[in-house]
Amino acid sequence: MNNTPRRYVLLDRDGTIIVEKHYLATVEGIELLPGAVEGLRALGQAGYGLAVVTNQSGVARGKLTLETLGAIHDEIGRRLEREGVHLAAFYYCPHGPAEGCSCRKPKTGLVLRAAGELGFAPADAIVIGDKPADVELGRNCGARTVLVRTGYGRETEAAGSAADVVADDLAEAARRILEQVATR
Repeated sequence: MNNTPRRYVLLDRDGTIIVEKHYLATVEGIELLPGAVEGLRALGQAGYGLAVVTNQSGVARGKLTLETLGAIHDEIGRRLEREGVHLAAFYYCPHGPAEGCSCRKPKTGLVLRAAGELGFAPADAIVIGDKPADVELGRNCGARTVLVRTGYGRETEAAGSAADVVADDLAEAARRILEQVATR
């Protein structure tokens, strides 16, 4: 019996898995990014658990309800399942930036909750996203970080991202992660 905890890849949602819509508020507005399915499927097939960690201040701003957010997450999950990708869970912060909560990225509340529920060590995770808050979240947890150039990623890179790896999209991110694991 293997008692080694499963490694997890923690993914930002908007601009990383789906097209950045600036407060996506409808299921109909969901568009998977090119390379997202390919990359997520490769990571899942390699044995990584996949979970989403996302700031969703549109709830606090009145742009969408928690019910609509749940429907959006359910639909993203269904679309990915049809493509052979399983997401373990969606963890979200519905608060605005001024609320000072512990779950808003780059604070570690979402990752600590995910780690407790899914059974992994945050420092063993890989955090992938397109914004400085995603990279900072990974750093704050002691995790490896990957910046994707989708969404706001090119702007984040130009501003001097401190990510461990920079990739064009999730497909390249998965290739780079799996190459690094293979060469250890």
